[in-house]
Amino acid sequence: MSHKDQQAEGLTWISPQSLIQLRHCAAKLPLNRSKIHARQGGAYLSSFKGRGMEFDESRMYLPGDDIRSMDWKVTARTNQPHTKVFREERERPVLLWLDLNPSMFFATRGAFKSVVATQAASLLAWSTVGSNDRLGALVFAGDQHIEIRPKRGKSAALDFIRRSCDHPAWHNAPEPQQPRNMHLAASRLRKVVKPGSLIFLISDFRELDDQARSHIINLARHNNLVLLHVFDPFEAALPTSGQYKVSNGINEVALNTASKKLRTAYQSRFAEHQQQLIKLCRQHRIHWIPVSTDEDVLESLQNGLGIHAGHSNHQSNQFRGGK
Repeated sequence: MSHKDQQAEGLTWISPQSLIQLRHCAAKLPLNRSKIHARQGGAYLSSFKGRGMEFDESRMYLPGDDIRSMDWKVTARTNQPHTKVFREERERPVLLWLDLNPSMFFATRGAFKSVVATQAASLLAWSTVGSNDRLGALVFAGDQHIEIRPKRGKSAALDFIRRSCDHPAWHNAPEPQQPRNMHLAASRLRKVVKPGSLIFLISDFRELDDQARSHIINLARHNNLVLLHVFDPFEAALPTSGQYKVSNGINEVALNTASKKLRTAYQSRFAEHQQQLIKLCRQHRIHWIPVSTDEDVLESLQNGLGIHAGHSNHQSNQFRGGK
């Protein structure tokens, strides 16, 4: 990818300029609401808090107060019902965990998963800046990690965009046999995250091993996690009868999809992978958002977070591969 085809910009690679332009759409993706409802598989809904809430004081219980906020220690000590009062934290770290492993450089429709993932991350970065929160990130592929410490302001989003686009994964041909090392990336994330952070995990989550799962579960105990599962429609289901060539950049194989048995087995593997992710999220209160390469990135994020903000077709179409 050292000599990039300009016509493929937004399809197989993404420019910093394109990602900077996304700041105009970030207002349609607010992260500072008191509550956002994120859909997790079917009809399951869970609350997604905006900024973290920290304890301010205890006061006498008043009719209508949330019983879940009762301060039982003060109530027992004074023999009078007291409730805890919380206030919004002045700032909250937002971390973006962006996967640029070889499997992310693939698509049959729309744009590469790596492009879609980076667009989603950039939208979230601009929204974070707009919320006056601190932005940090970990961009990784194999053993190559770019770590960005949380900081505030427009410069934080610009730094993330520049360093994401400069990651070696964009400039070197993907090596299919390269180890994904997702457990290493998750481990490094745990070391830099402070409790109460909002973390977006953006990946296709291929070959998510037990070590990586363990790190994610531990992160979920003290942080708000959102899992963005990026996938291509071809990964979910093979097209009906036909001959198709698929390449990993080095090797090429031919797929004959005339066999219903083959299509069913293929579809089942993806469905099982996705269900495992949904199960992980449900068990550990992690928000799951599916992001397909042939769908509008902004709309996918809005729908996943339960944000129903209208926006023009012109703004929406700029995310659809090359339109």
